[in-house]
Amino acid sequence: MEIRIEHGYITLGQLLKRLDIVSSGGEVKAYLAERKVHVNGEAEQRRGRKLVPGDVLVIDSQTYRLVGDEHAAP
Repeated sequence: MEIRIEHGYITLGQLLKRLDIVSSGGEVKAYLAERKVHVNGEAEQRRGRKLVPGDVLVIDSQTYRLVGDEHAAP
């Protein structure tokens, strides 16, 4: 699934909220401690990790590819 991001980057915590995986920033840390999230093939637990277009994430067996505005479908 492609996820369009604006402004160059989004943090992992912001992305989890945007995808409705967590409902608040306070839940992000607990979620990352309990679940495996991979960014570009490596495990990631930092909620402040900056994600940029081209990054590939695997969250709960679902794959997401980040794209910038110029590459995303309308």
